[in-house]
Amino acid sequence: MDLRIASPPPVQEETASPIVQVDNLYKRYDGFTAVDGISFAVQPGECFGLLGPNGAGKTSVIRMMYGFAPPSSGSLRIFGLDVTIDWRQIRSRIGVCQQDNTLDPDLSVVQNLLVFAGYFRIPARQARQRAEELLHFFALEKKREAKVGELSGGLARRLTLARALINDPELIILDEPTTGLDPQSRHLLWERLQSLRTQGKTFILTTHYMEEAAQLCDRLVIMDNGKILVEGTPTGLIEAHVGSSIIEINGADQELRQFLGERAIGFDEMGERLVIYNNGNAEIEQSIRSAFHSRQCTFRSASLEDVFLRLTGRELRE
Repeated sequence: MDLRIASPPPVQEETASPIVQVDNLYKRYDGFTAVDGISFAVQPGECFGLLGPNGAGKTSVIRMMYGFAPPSSGSLRIFGLDVTIDWRQIRSRIGVCQQDNTLDPDLSVVQNLLVFAGYFRIPARQARQRAEELLHFFALEKKREAKVGELSGGLARRLTLARALINDPELIILDEPTTGLDPQSRHLLWERLQSLRTQGKTFILTTHYMEEAAQLCDRLVIMDNGKILVEGTPTGLIEAHVGSSIIEINGADQELRQFLGERAIGFDEMGERLVIYNNGNAEIEQSIRSAFHSRQCTFRSASLEDVFLRLTGRELRE
């Protein structure tokens, strides 16, 4: 008789369900396809970025998430709920910081928070306590009685974000939250967002600042023409698509192009300027320094902006 005891099966770690699950999502406007069959998932506690040039479809995706525009087809679920059916439940659990200033100019800073709390039926005492916490968190106490028209751009953005947090949301949607801010205000908002992340909040971020996306996002997608081009971590996308280092050369000629072509080194052309994806090859870098030293050369680390421009192009968009 075989008395060997079979080993128990390995314990499977439970994987948390995605906060946002997008499957084959479309949005069409009068025959124009703004969102073209995209799929992605946002996990609890992460900051997920939606990047792309103007007209890529980012704003259409955001608007479908908070119920402003219904999907044309496909599936969009938040907290496991269908946005086409359960949008009221979803809306009570999310916070939205829109790119436009939608603050009430006739109300003071604190009144903007308290009135907005009323939309979520937050009891008056709790709403005032929450408002005081947010005024402190965003360093707005001294402006509590100021009218919105008296605020600088940075203060108004801080108030807009504070208002989006009045209901203590589980998911926070940030649509270009720092556009037009000076560096000091932008970095202050970054610090506040990082602090919120330590509380387990989940973020979806759209931004045209690649440094911001690299600083805040755990993962991101780059969209164009309604489709997702790539998905991954900022570091992973940089390594995969442009490598670790970049060489920019002004006054490039055919001799340099031939040099790069013979060595199968990738580059993009911008008139007489070449952007060379060197990927940290010290030998190639030294060869370029030696052979083409008379030209204006810039040697730098690769960035997420290089990935963005390589995938979506460098031409201007309307």
